[in-house]
Amino acid sequence: MSIAAYIRVSSTGQNASGQRAEIERWLDGQAIAVEDVVWFEDKKTGKTLDRPGFDAMQKAVFMGEVKTVVVWRLDRLSRSQVDGINTLADWCEKGIRFVSVTQQFDFNGTLGRTIAGLLWGIAEMGLEAIKDRQAAGIAAAKKRGVYQNNSRPKGTTKAKPDRAIALREQGIRPGEIAKMLGVSRGTVYRYLGTAKP
Repeated sequence: MSIAAYIRVSSTGQNASGQRAEIERWLDGQAIAVEDVVWFEDKKTGKTLDRPGFDAMQKAVFMGEVKTVVVWRLDRLSRSQVDGINTLADWCEKGIRFVSVTQQFDFNGTLGRTIAGLLWGIAEMGLEAIKDRQAAGIAAAKKRGVYQNNSRPKGTTKAKPDRAIALREQGIRPGEIAKMLGVSRGTVYRYLGTAKP
């Protein structure tokens, strides 16, 4: 192994195929065969480095098996500036080349580490700005008396299963029941599954 491609999505519901396609396009442009690359993948948040795919890649880096790490975008490595810079600094000291294909960044050595640190700082500032704007909007809405917290306690339902069952007994189809109750069709089927035989 000499090239490691790392892919990360935040949840199991997200699809990593777009990231893989972009990385494969870059590999093709570099005349690198996809078969010569070892792929590491995680379906976990980037707020922490505690991820099985990332751990496996780090082990390969430590063992000297990796010379280049390729990612779709810088934040796939980490959403934390400190973790990202520390990881990159460690890799640069080991002579590892780090490539972010969609941002067209190729980090190696001190200059690469410095530029990456700046980019992580900007990304982190952007996330904080979004959180600040959201908090300010909620505070303003509360002050005007128009804020409603629409989140539900875990394990609760929007509508009672009994209502879905009653509508089904009237001959109404699951898709129509879903619209009437404001829930998904899957939720309606789950409700109907609670019907007593």
